[in-house]
Amino acid sequence: MLSPEEQLRLIKEGTVEIIEEEELHKKLKEGRPLRIKAGFDPTAPDLHLGHTVLLQKLRQFQQLGHEVYFLIGDFTAMIGDPTGRSQVRPPLSKEEVLENAKTYEEQVFKVLIPEKTRIVFNSSWLSSLGTEGIIKLAAKYTVARMLERDDFSQRFKEGIPIYIHEFIYPLLQGYDSVFLRADVELGGTDQKFNLLVGRDLQRAYGQEPQVCITLPLLVGLDGVRKMSKSYGNYIGIKEEPNQMFGKIMSISDELMWEYYLLLTDYTKEEVEKFKINMHPMEAKKMLAHYIVSRYHSKEEADKALEFFEKTFSKREFPQDAPVIKVERGYRKKAYELLVELGIEATKNSARRLIEGGGLKINGKKVEDANQEIEIVEDLKVQVGKKKFFRIIPI
Repeated sequence: MLSPEEQLRLIKEGTVEIIEEEELHKKLKEGRPLRIKAGFDPTAPDLHLGHTVLLQKLRQFQQLGHEVYFLIGDFTAMIGDPTGRSQVRPPLSKEEVLENAKTYEEQVFKVLIPEKTRIVFNSSWLSSLGTEGIIKLAAKYTVARMLERDDFSQRFKEGIPIYIHEFIYPLLQGYDSVFLRADVELGGTDQKFNLLVGRDLQRAYGQEPQVCITLPLLVGLDGVRKMSKSYGNYIGIKEEPNQMFGKIMSISDELMWEYYLLLTDYTKEEVEKFKINMHPMEAKKMLAHYIVSRYHSKEEADKALEFFEKTFSKREFPQDAPVIKVERGYRKKAYELLVELGIEATKNSARRLIEGGGLKINGKKVEDANQEIEIVEDLKVQVGKKKFFRIIPI
């Protein structure tokens, strides 16, 4: 195990805030494995790259010899985290939560070290609290403290309803830390309030308070908001290699460097050298290859790079494009063809796509949505920049 000072230096890399750094140093000097906790509510079936910012820091703690508790918030997910919400979050059913939780168990070991990870479900202790336990827990915190939270405060000022169960969420998340006797809890910057509630509750229950570490939120593909499935700007860690590679290549050059710092093991100094010595396109390909390799394999990453270069860099039509077979002589207007073959969902969206120059057949752009298309030979169809199909008459 490294010295406490060296451990602290490594832990600080990539973090936004440590509350309190002196306390963490003191815990590290005790020379025992610390209990490191991070909670993930299974509100969607897949983990995405935004989640891996936390997971990588957890892995670093594992490599330093500490105990990691990957907490699946199957109980709290049924309430819904109000963090950053301007209105109440719709609750999930128990069945939805359990189904999502299964996929989290499968995916988390793409980053964490299995033999050094304890997966726990907070329903195992929160379900047994009961009414009396909830009331006793609620007596440990005040409404005034809850209203110090930015999103609650804003909603209160604007007269937007705040429901009692939304106050219960941070209390339950905080109680997780009490039950696990956590030494350290990790979360995104948007989780700071919830992390501090855990710290306060530990004091109230006579425990030494946990150290709270916040990490940056990964900006999504839109370059504006945090990566989230609800915003549709995410890259799932289970996405197929070509799709993952293509999504990474779609981000801006500026955002690329942030992804390097948050999603790879390269140091800040190494990334600065890349900025000076590499063309942005080549740096982005290297980033995409790195990430696909991490969540799939080097072989799959090599294939994804080759596919990207053939399809987008050299404008070659991919040989493994999906095949759609139709009866020879099949004849439809261009927009009708896209809908009937399931390429576009509606006639209006098909028209808009064609009018925006998004349809090519055999390399030639289709200008008129009403153009008659007759299938008498193999057609190579490109929809937008990333969708390819072959239509074959039989």
